[in-house]
Amino acid sequence: MSHSPLPDSWNAYLGEEFSAPYMQSLRAFLAEEKVAHKVIYPHSSHWFRAFELTPIERVKVVILGQDPYHGPNQAHGLCFSVRPGVPTPPSLQNIYKELATDVATTPVNHGFLESWAEQGVMLLNSVLTVEQGNAGSHRNRGWETFTDRAIQVINERCDGVVFLLWGSYAQKKASFVDRSKHLVLHAPHPSPLSAHRGFFGTRHFSQANAFLDERNLDPIDWQLPASVA
Repeated sequence: MSHSPLPDSWNAYLGEEFSAPYMQSLRAFLAEEKVAHKVIYPHSSHWFRAFELTPIERVKVVILGQDPYHGPNQAHGLCFSVRPGVPTPPSLQNIYKELATDVATTPVNHGFLESWAEQGVMLLNSVLTVEQGNAGSHRNRGWETFTDRAIQVINERCDGVVFLLWGSYAQKKASFVDRSKHLVLHAPHPSPLSAHRGFFGTRHFSQANAFLDERNLDPIDWQLPASVA
């Protein structure tokens, strides 16, 4: 991580972050974890997957998560998404329920969300790494500074982006987003602990598409492919 691992579109705005002191200290921490033979998720090749799949000029919707999944074979760099062949986590199951009632999607038996990312849905976790089996273990090490900067860049450089902020953590993280040029929608987190307090029935997906439609942008096809390789 001594040079920027970001694709060109993001590197123009975020590349200099990789020489900042906070990033150097994050890099040192991650190197120590590796030396200690700790298993880190996702694989380093997927740390910046959200940026690779969703170039800045294509960002239409931002969904914020907190940490990567910490179980084997789950995390691959997109918030809420899991690799093919892995059971769909409970929060994502609740997202699927809301999608079905809101935009009449047909349920799928996987949790792989790359088709959303390729359409311009930035699926960004606040923290981009985690130790196996140890939720939140890489918080406050520097990732939050980097992802705050990414949200600032979207806020400043893009027009008419929909921010879907589920839960107080996401709402606080993106509290500075300019509502005069972006649509910011709030709901409780879709986790089983909180989804029934108002996540269901928010119709965020149809609201997002209506907003994009008003701006003559292609709506997001929220229907995921029935099967993934």
